[in-house]
Amino acid sequence: MAIYEFEGRTPKIDESAFVAEDASIVGDVSIGARCFIGPGAKIKGDYGTIIIGDDTSIQENCVLHARPGERTIIGDNVTVGHGAIIHGGTLEDFCIIGMGAIVSDYAVIGKWAVVAEGCVVRSKQEIPPENIAVGIPAKLKGQIDQDYKDQWMKFKNIYSELASKRYPEGLKRIG
Repeated sequence: MAIYEFEGRTPKIDESAFVAEDASIVGDVSIGARCFIGPGAKIKGDYGTIIIGDDTSIQENCVLHARPGERTIIGDNVTVGHGAIIHGGTLEDFCIIGMGAIVSDYAVIGKWAVVAEGCVVRSKQEIPPENIAVGIPAKLKGQIDQDYKDQWMKFKNIYSELASKRYPEGLKRIG
């Protein structure tokens, strides 16, 4: 793992979290219990602070950053899909950020909201709880239901298990 102190600010990573060997964690970053930080993820708390709650999945090649003196806050049970960029936004519990999506400064993604693949959530834009946002720029498309939540909880639980058990026990370098 590439974990760096920056100007006296040291990342705090729960011992049950999994951070891939080629992920990069810099400075004022807090990562909660059973989080999965995928290969190639870049989480930089150099200017600002990054807070990641419990049971959250930051998948491969994601970039998380914050403005100087400000925070990027990611709640519990959040899924941030492959290659997404989160810069200075707030992601409330259980929300889902699709692959390649961008969440800009001061944006707020509500509890259980979904930001579709490739979507761009503009600065200061809010996606209400349990809504689905699509497009560039993001527009509300509909709402999720209980079946959707049940399906996604299965996926969310898989990443928590990968982080706390399967990767630590099953990942073996062979080359």
